[in-house]
Amino acid sequence: MRMKTRFNCKSLKDLILYLFRYPFRQDGSVSNSKPRIYARSEHPISRANISQNALKVLYRLHEAGYQAFLVGGGVRDLLLGREPKDFDVATDASPDEVRELFRNCRLIGRRFRLAHVHFGREIIEVATFRAPHEDEDEADNGTAAVTADDGRILRDNVYGTLDQDAWRRDFTVNALYYNIADFSVVDFVGGMKDLERGRLRVIGDPDVRFREDPVRMLRAVRFAAKLGFRIDPEVEAAMHELSDLLAEISPARLFDEVLKLFHGGSAVQTFEMLRHYGLFAHLFPLTEEALAHEEQGFPITFVMNALANTDARINEDKPVTPAFLYAALLWEPLRHEAEAIMAEDDMPEIPAMQQAAHNIMSLQQRATSIPKRFSLPMREIWTLQPRFRYKSGKRALRLAAHPRFRAAYDFLCLRSRSGELPPEDCRWWTEFQETDASGQQQLMTSGGAAGREGGKPKRRRRRRRPPKKAPSGD
Repeated sequence: MRMKTRFNCKSLKDLILYLFRYPFRQDGSVSNSKPRIYARSEHPISRANISQNALKVLYRLHEAGYQAFLVGGGVRDLLLGREPKDFDVATDASPDEVRELFRNCRLIGRRFRLAHVHFGREIIEVATFRAPHEDEDEADNGTAAVTADDGRILRDNVYGTLDQDAWRRDFTVNALYYNIADFSVVDFVGGMKDLERGRLRVIGDPDVRFREDPVRMLRAVRFAAKLGFRIDPEVEAAMHELSDLLAEISPARLFDEVLKLFHGGSAVQTFEMLRHYGLFAHLFPLTEEALAHEEQGFPITFVMNALANTDARINEDKPVTPAFLYAALLWEPLRHEAEAIMAEDDMPEIPAMQQAAHNIMSLQQRATSIPKRFSLPMREIWTLQPRFRYKSGKRALRLAAHPRFRAAYDFLCLRSRSGELPPEDCRWWTEFQETDASGQQQLMTSGGAAGREGGKPKRRRRRRRPPKKAPSGD
């Protein structure tokens, strides 16, 4: 078998590190500890639990003479007895070399150059081993790392070795490598012990790592909530101190992180941890301000119920949408804004809500972006809420036929369970959906008067009088 050896040595220091294969820490120091190799008999990972497509990628890289390792959350979850969400591969093959091996490969990313190998809907992400950051003056060719003045990584395509790659990763539990060559697990940073202890620890200095990429603080919360792990005290201290760095991250990237945080099946725990570390205020500043003025447990009860409902649907394999999540998280700011508009401008309720929705979304976009495919359903969920007050005649039937009725109805019941509305509102519309046409007619007859009590009185149309005839000339 032809073996390919790849290393990045632009200095004597890099060459010495490669020859002696010492792990390179992020702060530039060298660890004298050798990797701990766990043989197949010492860990529970079985190829039967690994995606067949991921195995195809691993074996093809290995047979072509490259190193090939399963890495990241897939290895972590397999070791914990969980079902991995996806499988990532690390190799010494460059992205271009990976593309030569796989016709179904696409290269993506500017900040991090990656190879995506497509198998229908499943994508196996293949990353080349990373090396320590080079000096900024060595990055003129566009293939090295570029770092901002505050330490954030702007571009990072510096390729290196397996041990260098391990020390470049963020958390120890995500830096475990499953070697397809002998089915062993390679551990450079003590990740196996941290898994056993249920501890989440950053590789290197937390202050430096969070300045490189502040989103790592959100990842720390997500992993801790998902795995039920305890965050290392040094990491906690850095998160409390550096939470303001999230303001430097683009709103589009933070939107993606919000979905990962709250659509992972542990939204309630994630929400509590985000607030504990002062991170939630940078994602939803308007909501955080509203939560600080809660009355009788509301809106905190509403937000918690919304997140618990999201967790339940995910755990039952039911679909969830970012539109509903954002509508729930921004409901209280919207409600206050609409009330202020109605009081100041004497505007009817629904137009006031439409104007409030525009104002709230414009402010929220500064923190996390909201794509139009989600912002439009959000507006409909909000503006349909006043229409649930009317339960008679054609109004109820038209509302039930609205394309966004089901999401708006779920939102109404969430408000009812949180104490914002009486329980009868949710029960009436639930019965309305479950009964036949004759039953709906009875409900609308009995519910018409009740529906008008909570809203404005129904106006009667005046009959137009026929015009008077002009007097004849006779």
